[in-house]
Amino acid sequence: MDQGALARTILVTGGAGFIGSHFIHYWLGRYPHDHIINVDKLSYASSLDYLKGLSPDSHTFVHADLAKEKVIHRTMEQYKPDHIIHLAAESHVDQSIQSPCNFISSNIVGTFHLLEEARKLWTKEGRLETSRFVHISTDEVYGSLTKDDDAFSEESSLLPNSPYSATKAASDHLVRAYWKTYGLQTLTTRCSNNFGPHQHEEKFIPKIIHNALNHQSIPVYGNGEQIRDWLYVLDHCRAIDAVFHRGQVGEIYNIGAQNERRNLDLVSLICHILNEMKPDKELKDYKKLITFVEDRPGHDFRYAMNADKLKSELNWKPDYPFEYALKSTVRRYIKMMEEKE
Repeated sequence: MDQGALARTILVTGGAGFIGSHFIHYWLGRYPHDHIINVDKLSYASSLDYLKGLSPDSHTFVHADLAKEKVIHRTMEQYKPDHIIHLAAESHVDQSIQSPCNFISSNIVGTFHLLEEARKLWTKEGRLETSRFVHISTDEVYGSLTKDDDAFSEESSLLPNSPYSATKAASDHLVRAYWKTYGLQTLTTRCSNNFGPHQHEEKFIPKIIHNALNHQSIPVYGNGEQIRDWLYVLDHCRAIDAVFHRGQVGEIYNIGAQNERRNLDLVSLICHILNEMKPDKELKDYKKLITFVEDRPGHDFRYAMNADKLKSELNWKPDYPFEYALKSTVRRYIKMMEEKE
């Protein structure tokens, strides 16, 4: 795909969320002539504050729920996007266990409406073979690994273990079906656990920082032996860019930075960073706040991503060393919390 082409209109779903807002800032910094149509329903985990400073000449916000078919139809007809990057999803595993219906509505029904409206519009306008639909998925669709298993590849079976991951796997299948059946130019990415500034406090890393700085217990599921592969959000944005411009239509690309850490080790590392950056004379060591809690049902033991395909075919590699990115993230959260005081 020609990166030097004329200005494009790109519809981004979930652009007021954590990854989506970072992606929009990244994209418009790299492709300032493009116009982003940002469709977001503004759930508890998203905020327009993340989008401050964007020019209305390059960014249009549309408050809409993808599960509402007529609203998505009107949005597609009004803005007629050249391409779609689909980031919107309900993503918190604990909430999917408590309220799975919301995840079915957003992740499956919402993806279906978006695919169908894209198919109709691009077929009518003769752009079915040129307009791209990039679907952002997750490593959790693959299920769980043991400590000694090889990392997930794009050929690994889909064995989701939570309502969240099951709905994401279902949406992945829908995306593939629209490529195979209708010729929609789809590409799918599956990323490991993201981290970075202004992630919602329900997520693992911000919860550790928030609870520590507020002298609240830091909950660790089970014995803390679970292993996650961590990806800095800006490296994720760069990977989506590479897949959008250079990826092969119909293909799946794993995105991971080979930063595997046990949950307990990551909590300890963050506490160590906090001890250095914001020492607490009363507490002395934030590790004192670590509390082991009952494990969640169906808790996956380990995620690890083999991103060799992305690296070799699309010439992508992570730019940000893990500890550098983690320290930068912790520093940003400290500053944000100090500004609230």
